Amino acid sequence: METPQTILLAEDNPDDIRLIRMAFEKAGFVNPLAVVRNGAEAIQYLKGQGHYTNRELFPIPAIILLDLKMPIMSGFEVLSWLRQRAEWKCLPVVVLTTSFYGPDIEKAYDLGANSFITKSVDLEEFVGTVRQLCKFWLHDTRLPTPGPFVPEPSQTPPMDSPEPALQKRRETVRASETGRTFEGQESDIKDQK
Repeated sequence: METPQTILLAEDNPDDIRLIRMAFEKAGFVNPLAVVRNGAEAIQYLKGQGHYTNRELFPIPAIILLDLKMPIMSGFEVLSWLRQRAEWKCLPVVVLTTSFYGPDIEKAYDLGANSFITKSVDLEEFVGTVRQLCKFWLHDTRLPTPGPFVPEPSQTPPMDSPEPALQKRRETVRASETGRTFEGQESDIKDQK
């Protein structure tokens, strides 16, 4: 039997999280629901960084359910980040929000959302929506696997990297061209040539 695929839920409202969990249960889906509380956590989860480094505990999701109005980083910012990275372009993103606002809908689709669903306050109606959503995205649709994942370059080169030595050589050349040593003292380098 196939292991149920993980769903990443990016949602900051505890009541909405409970409603979504309840809807999944009532719809009969046993997929693990990984919850992050803001857009920055969603990106950390996807990158496998911070608290989310263990991919056995925090597997790559099959789908993202994304709220738009979150603290720290909005759903729009997460969408923009995702769709700028080739390894995540095939990951379905379903915007699940309370918004009915036309410009929000347009912006979400412009940024690469696959679907835009407004949360229903009626539980039975919402269960039906979840059932359709999961059936379509997790069972009926065939998608490529996200990846390959390439580590992001670090901000500073490792100490054993040739970069610091190369930088020192560049500074030495500049110092010899200007007649100054590293400490800024005058040098007779030009006179020695």
